[in-house]
Amino acid sequence: MIEVLQNYIDGQFVSCSNHIDSYNPATGEVHVKVPDSGQDEVDKAVKSAKEAFVKWSRTPAKERAKYLHKIADAIETRLEEFAVAESRDQGKPVWLARSVDIPRACLNFRFFATAILHQINMSTVLEEAAATNYTHQAPIGVAGLISPWNLPLYLLTFKIAPALAAGDTVVCKPSEMTSLTAHLLAGVMNDVGLPKGVCNMVYGVGPHAGEALVTHPDVPLISFTGGTVTGAHISAKAAPFCKRLSLELGGKNAGIVFEDVDLDKCIPTMIRSSFANQGEICLTTSRIYVHRSIYDDYVKRFVEAAKNLTVGDPSDSNNKMGALVSKEHLAKVTGYVEKAEKEGATICCGKEPLSLPDRNKNGYFMRPTVITNIKDDSPAMTEEIFGPVVCITPFDSEDEVICRANSLPYGLAACVWTESSGRTHRVSQQLDVGTVWVNCWMVRDLNVPFGGAKKSGIGREGLHDSLNFYTEVKTICIKH
Repeated sequence: MIEVLQNYIDGQFVSCSNHIDSYNPATGEVHVKVPDSGQDEVDKAVKSAKEAFVKWSRTPAKERAKYLHKIADAIETRLEEFAVAESRDQGKPVWLARSVDIPRACLNFRFFATAILHQINMSTVLEEAAATNYTHQAPIGVAGLISPWNLPLYLLTFKIAPALAAGDTVVCKPSEMTSLTAHLLAGVMNDVGLPKGVCNMVYGVGPHAGEALVTHPDVPLISFTGGTVTGAHISAKAAPFCKRLSLELGGKNAGIVFEDVDLDKCIPTMIRSSFANQGEICLTTSRIYVHRSIYDDYVKRFVEAAKNLTVGDPSDSNNKMGALVSKEHLAKVTGYVEKAEKEGATICCGKEPLSLPDRNKNGYFMRPTVITNIKDDSPAMTEEIFGPVVCITPFDSEDEVICRANSLPYGLAACVWTESSGRTHRVSQQLDVGTVWVNCWMVRDLNVPFGGAKKSGIGREGLHDSLNFYTEVKTICIKH
């Protein structure tokens, strides 16, 4: 029997008259029906959040933190249920959701629950003017949170946690392709007794539910994670309202491998950075520049490692990769590979047939694909593919590779591999990206800023950046 999801508005699960089919990527079959919400549902959710804000914004931080801890505890108690739901939603292996996504969602709530207790307002005394200045941070109102399909729970909670901790109320619009985990999260909110209206879930597509949320006059903040084209559209729609925006957008992240690296350490991490979560992470490394002196050896070892990644049923813990999120997305990703091959590039691996169980025959599976002999202006090198495809090309000098890495309009992240401390700082500081990992990948500290440069987004996430986004800082001057 196919489960029919309901919106969560004002502390109640509310039915919707229209629905969207959501497919299990591993089987190609409909597994849930998602509300196709529009203006009416968004209006009700915003009204509820606006009314709840009056009390929630005045609730002591210590009390708000207790709710966040309760939510984290409840998710942890139901970890396996969330992990299976995330796999059904997005296609990733259950073991990956169990070990990374769900624990990270719990961490998001616990981190901001603790952080909000240690916010410090600044004060100064102007002795010559006999006056004291101090700052006061206050929650702003209703935050509209629009989250993507690739990390459904992880990224949704990374928006909800700081917003609720800061004292804002929220209306969330998860991706219509991966709403099951958000539905389970709404159940958790209900079970722990979060005051009604503080967190609302409204499901649906961007042109209906998303547009209604972005243009709602009673929603002063919008946080969006997703594609650059959609982010630009949201920015334009929000501009007449002077809304506060946080946009975490696309990336075409470069990996730069210098000749002095230990390939035994480099390649396993670069394999993970290229193909984790089927390559459906905005931070994946999708174009790798390797110094010409080690290029052939690097490609040989990287391709061998890629071929050893098992692809198949996400419920099988032996498989390292699951299915791509949708039939349409699979076609898009394979289209880039086909076009690159027509241009004369070499497909080193990825075209080998897959042996799948009967239940997965109609799933959206794809092997990790490595492309070489490709030009810098090929679409596979310049456009965000968001799949298990990586292009590898040689370089000769430091200045050359920095120029090539910076040549695209994206600027989310990059990886640099070198044993030289001088080169580490020279190269890292010249890359036009928000985050540079040196000899590692995806090492995240929530205390430090995270976000993109250029067309990869505006705004930053992280402890102070997130809490500052969801609060308004005012300066008060008192004459003695």
